[in-house]
Amino acid sequence: MKRVKTAILLSILCVGFGLAPAKTSEGQEADVSPLPLKIERAFPEIRPRRPVVMTTADDGTDRLFMVTQQGVVQFIPNRQDVTEDDIQVYLDIESKVVYDDRKNEEGLLGLAFHPKYKSNGEFFVYYTTTDEPLTSVVSRFRVSKDDPNKADPNSEEEIMRIKQPFWNHNGGTIAFGTDGYLYIGLGDGGAFNDPQMNGQNIQSLLGSILRIDVDKKDEGKNYSIPKDNPFYGHPRLARGEIYAYGFRNVWRMSFDRKNGALWAADVGQDLWEEINVVVSGGNYGWNLREGNHKFGLVGVEAQNGLIDPIWEYDHKVGKSITGGCVYRGQLLPQLDGYYIYADYVSGKVWGLKYDYDQKRVVANREISTASIEGGNVPVITFGQDHQGEVYLSDAFGRIFRIVEDK
Repeated sequence: MKRVKTAILLSILCVGFGLAPAKTSEGQEADVSPLPLKIERAFPEIRPRRPVVMTTADDGTDRLFMVTQQGVVQFIPNRQDVTEDDIQVYLDIESKVVYDDRKNEEGLLGLAFHPKYKSNGEFFVYYTTTDEPLTSVVSRFRVSKDDPNKADPNSEEEIMRIKQPFWNHNGGTIAFGTDGYLYIGLGDGGAFNDPQMNGQNIQSLLGSILRIDVDKKDEGKNYSIPKDNPFYGHPRLARGEIYAYGFRNVWRMSFDRKNGALWAADVGQDLWEEINVVVSGGNYGWNLREGNHKFGLVGVEAQNGLIDPIWEYDHKVGKSITGGCVYRGQLLPQLDGYYIYADYVSGKVWGLKYDYDQKRVVANREISTASIEGGNVPVITFGQDHQGEVYLSDAFGRIFRIVEDK
């Protein structure tokens, strides 16, 4: 993700930006009329530091967990009148985490609760570590045996370490699929143009979405590789952990709660931001393609074997996509089935409707941010509570929700 740091720069960059394009990659018309919804502040009395993950443990407690990029996991009761006094620290590993405002793509970037968290107390984090430069760690932790509101900081069990050639493009989303496996989004390693060609190198974990089984262990590993992974059993060809590849820097990915479809937003470089519905073994093109387009001197035209995104927009619309989730909540039935996403630089938010059967986008409709001071929301992440209601947060610690625009 390319993240700028001041509201002044954001407002300058937003001048002249319009709506996302009205046509799908197949040239079909999509509905771009605004949704009768708006963004408003949620939990207005709190302002956590750089909340980059918001999620739930699905344990019946209806707590909303928030991850600060600096290395702290907190939670709040899921009610709008919470104050700073209601925030509880669940896990603090800030001393282990690399974070620098000047290199703001490192830090504690991912949190995922085990599907059986209520019974086994296990959860997983993704962070950049202080003890080995330019290294990402995926670890298992467990809740304290004595206090359900505290994690046991001494329970860490490293699942894997991933060397990073540069400080940026760390990805960092981790999420459990409906199949019970842990999915891990990794960027291409950083810098410009993917200089190490990691996106197309299936012998490297970088530039890929991984899929692992954290409930079993293969020899020499703290996890196992599912036998139905696309490259399972072919170590000379590819890393078996890879589920899909050809990504620049997925920020963020999520599963549709209704059908289990995996959605991933990939941050572009020169001109195009993109949204993908990810399938097993898929090659999404980077760095041969950026969006639906040939990239660079080694790029290629559309061809068999490369999967173009279901949606893209150019840098006249926005310059850094923030992926969200498909809305499956109860409060806004008119939003059901829309994939909610945003652009960090332009500060705009949209709902995108995808027809899974026809495999095409039928709508890409803006959600108003006019009620927010400054008129835009530089969204750094999305999250869902236990009921499937969607929350957004920005780099300034503000949390938002979607409501009817009456």
